[in-house]
Amino acid sequence: MSDVAAASPRPTSRLLAIVVLVILEATLVVTWSAGFVGIRFAIDHAPIFLILLWRSLVSGLVLLPFALAWGPRLRWSEVFPQMLFGALAMAGYLAGFALAISHGVPTGLVALITDMLPLAVAFLSWPVLGQALTLRQWLGSFIGLAGVLIASGWSLGMGDVPLWAYGLPVLGTLSLAMATLLQKRKPSPLPVHQSLCIQCLSAAAIFALFAWHEGGVLPVVETGFIGGILWLVFVATFGAWSLYYIALRKSSPARVTAILYLSPPVTMIWAWIMFGEPLSWAMAAGLIVSLAGIVIVARSSEAKPRCLRAQRQPRAVAGRA
Repeated sequence: MSDVAAASPRPTSRLLAIVVLVILEATLVVTWSAGFVGIRFAIDHAPIFLILLWRSLVSGLVLLPFALAWGPRLRWSEVFPQMLFGALAMAGYLAGFALAISHGVPTGLVALITDMLPLAVAFLSWPVLGQALTLRQWLGSFIGLAGVLIASGWSLGMGDVPLWAYGLPVLGTLSLAMATLLQKRKPSPLPVHQSLCIQCLSAAAIFALFAWHEGGVLPVVETGFIGGILWLVFVATFGAWSLYYIALRKSSPARVTAILYLSPPVTMIWAWIMFGEPLSWAMAAGLIVSLAGIVIVARSSEAKPRCLRAQRQPRAVAGRA
C-alpha cells in the first residue's frame, strides 16, 4: 500500500517537469528573438556600435558585483578564455547581425541566417574538434544553404541593400559557432553569471574602440535609446544568453540549436508587427527548406555519439567478463 502511495506522485512530477521544460524553451525562443527586434528598434535612435557598447557595458556592470561576491575566485587562467569567448560569441556575433540590420537587411532574414548555427558548428567541427562531416551533414548543409538563398533572393529585390551586407550575419554565426566549439572542447569551471560578466565586459572594450571611431562613446539621453538598451540588457542579454549557456551545460548543442529553430518565424512576425517589414511566400519557403536542412544536420550530429557509445559498450562488457 505504501509503495503504491509513494509511486502515485510520479506521473504528476513528470508532467510538471515537462511543463517547466516547455516554458523554459519557449522563453529562450522569445528572448533570443528579442535581440534582433531590440537592435532593429534601437538603430533609429543611435549608431550601431554605441548601442552594442552600452548593451554589453551595462550588462557586465550589473553582473560584476554578483561575479565578485558569488562563485570561485577569479584567476587569470580562467578569465582569459572567457575574454576570448567574449570576443567571439559576443562581439563577433552581435556585430555581425547588428551591422546587417543597420544596413537594411530584413530582420527576419538576419534571424534566419544566424539560425544556421548548427551548420556552422558542423562545418567547423573538423578543424576545431577533428570531427569530419558525414554525408548526411553535407546534405543538410547544402539544403540549409539553399533555403537561405531562396529567402535572400526575394529580399535582394526589395531595396538598396549592399550585397556584402548579407555576409555579415554569416560571419557572426561562424564566430558564435567557433566559441561554442571551443567551450565544448574546454568547458569552463566558472558559473554562468561569472563567465557572462567577463564576456560582456570584454565585448564592451572591443565595441568602445569602434564606437569611438564611429563618433563617440557617450550615451544618447533619449527615451528610445535608454528603453532600447534596457530591453537589450535585461531581455536579450540576461534572458537569452543566460538561458543559452545554461541549456548548453544541461543538454547537447543539437537540442539547444533545435529549440532556436523557432526564433526566425517569431522574429519575422515581430518585425512585421512593429516595423512593417513585409512577409512573403519566398521567405516562408526559404525558412521551411532551411529548417529541413538544419534538422538533418542536428540529427546526424546526435546519431554519431550514439554510434560511438554502441561501439564501446561490447568492449566494456567483455572487459568486465
